[in-house]
Amino acid sequence: MEQGVLWQLLDSASRLVNDVQWQTAFRNWVMTPANPNLTVPARNLLRTLYALQGRGIINGQHDYLESPDEFSNKLKTTGGQYAGLHGYELGAINNQTPELIRSQRDGVVASAIRWYQSGGIVALTYHAHLPGTAPAWSNVSMNLSNAEFDKYVTPGTPQNAALLADLDDVALSLHKLADAGVPVLWRPYHEMNGGWFWWGRKSKFITLWNLMFDHFTKTHKLNNILWVWSPNADGNGVEAQEAYYPGGARVDILALDIYNGDFKDEYHNRLWDLGRGKLIAIGENGKLPSPALLAKSQRRWSYLMTWGKLLYENNTDAAIKDFMNASFTINRSEYTKALAVQASKPEGSPPVPVSGLRGEYYNNMVLSGMPALVRTDANINFVWRQGSPDPAIGVDFFSVRWIGRLSATYSEGYTVYSSSDDGIRIWIDGQLVIDSWIKQSGQERKGSVNLIAGKLHDIKVEFYENQGDARAVLMWESPSQVKEVIPAAVFFLP
Repeated sequence: MEQGVLWQLLDSASRLVNDVQWQTAFRNWVMTPANPNLTVPARNLLRTLYALQGRGIINGQHDYLESPDEFSNKLKTTGGQYAGLHGYELGAINNQTPELIRSQRDGVVASAIRWYQSGGIVALTYHAHLPGTAPAWSNVSMNLSNAEFDKYVTPGTPQNAALLADLDDVALSLHKLADAGVPVLWRPYHEMNGGWFWWGRKSKFITLWNLMFDHFTKTHKLNNILWVWSPNADGNGVEAQEAYYPGGARVDILALDIYNGDFKDEYHNRLWDLGRGKLIAIGENGKLPSPALLAKSQRRWSYLMTWGKLLYENNTDAAIKDFMNASFTINRSEYTKALAVQASKPEGSPPVPVSGLRGEYYNNMVLSGMPALVRTDANINFVWRQGSPDPAIGVDFFSVRWIGRLSATYSEGYTVYSSSDDGIRIWIDGQLVIDSWIKQSGQERKGSVNLIAGKLHDIKVEFYENQGDARAVLMWESPSQVKEVIPAAVFFLP
C-alpha cells in the first residue's frame, strides 16, 4: 500500500479508536520520518526534536542569502548566547547573475556547515522565483492563475521543464550539505494558503509539493532533509491551512508563520491536531512571543525562527535578552547537549517518549460513555474555580481521567499529594495511592509510593467536579525532593 494512503487510513482511525495501546502505536508511526532513507544525523535531529517536545522552545534566527551570518551574530551580541537554530535563504530575489547566485549559495553552505559543526540546527527557506523568469522579488510575489500554475506541475510542458531545472540547481547546495553530513530543515513553498506568492492558494499546490518531494528524495536522493510544511496564520487573504496539507507521509514538521504578536492558543492547538502529534513549530515570526505564555498553554512548539531584521524592528534589546535567558527557551548549547544524548542511543532504539498526559474529559461525574474531549495536558495543576476546562465541557458535573507515565529523579519513597475540589483518586503502577472520591473543597490528601529514578511508572488520575469551584492539583515530595507541583517535564504520554 502506498505510504500516503496508509497514513490517511491510520489518521482517520486514530480519531475513532480510544484504546491507549493503539494510540501509542499510532504515535510511534507519526514520529517516523517522511523519507525512510533518512541519514543518521538527520534521524538524530528528528529524535532530539521529539525528545525536547514540550520541554521548551528552541530559539531560531533567520538570515538573508546575501549576508548569511548577520543577524545570528547580532543576536549573540545582544542576548549573550547563540540561538539553537540558524535559518538561511536559498532563494535569489535581487536579480543577481547566475554566477553571483552560486557564490551566495556557497556562502550559505559554508556558514551552515560551520553552524552544524558548532552544534546548531540548520534550516533553509526557499523563496523561489517563477521558473523561467528572472530571480527578482516581483517574480516571487506575483499573481498566477490556477490554469497557468497547472502547466508547471504537468509533466512534459516547457514550464515543468523549467521548474525541474530550477530544482536541480537549488539541489546542488543541498548535495553539498549532504556531503558534509549536515541535516537540514527544508522549508519550501511556505505560506501557500495566502495569495502573495505564485504558488499560493493553488488547487494543485499539493501536486507541486509532491513533485519536489519525489524529485529530491528519489531522483537526487537527498536523504539529509526533514520536510517542513509552513502555512500562514489566519488573516486577510488567508485560506484554511488544512486544504493545502500534503499529509503526514510527506511532512516531518508543521510550522506556522505568525506575525504581529498574534500568538493565539487556537493556532497552536489547531496545528497540533492537524499533525496528529507530529512536530509543530513557529516557522516565521517578527515579535518574540512571551515565554510564560508558551510554557503555560503552547508547550508543543518545537522551535521558532525570527525573520531577519524584524528581530530588532519588532523587539527591544531588553525583550530579546529576556527571551534568550528564559527558562523555557532552548539555545544552542542546551540543544547540543540534548542532541548528544540522542546520538548516543543505538539506531533503532525505541522512539523517545512524548511529554504530557492524555486527558479524557466527560460531561458527567462518573467517567461514563465517550469523552467529550480528549487532549494532551502538560501536568495536573488546574484551578478552574467556577470556570470550565474547555468550551466543550460544562462548568459543573464533569469528570476527567488522566493517563500517562511518570519519571522520578530519585530512587526512594515519595509522598504524593492531591488538592482537589471535588473527588480524586490516583494510581501509580496499578497501586491505589490516594482514594478521596468524595465531595470536598480543596482538601489536601496524601499517599506513599516507592519510585525508581529514570523508570517510567504508569500513572492514572481520576477526578470529578460536582458544583461550585473546581480544582485538581497533583504534588510530590521525598527526602531529596522538595514539595512542589509535579512538573510537566516528568510526565509522558502512555
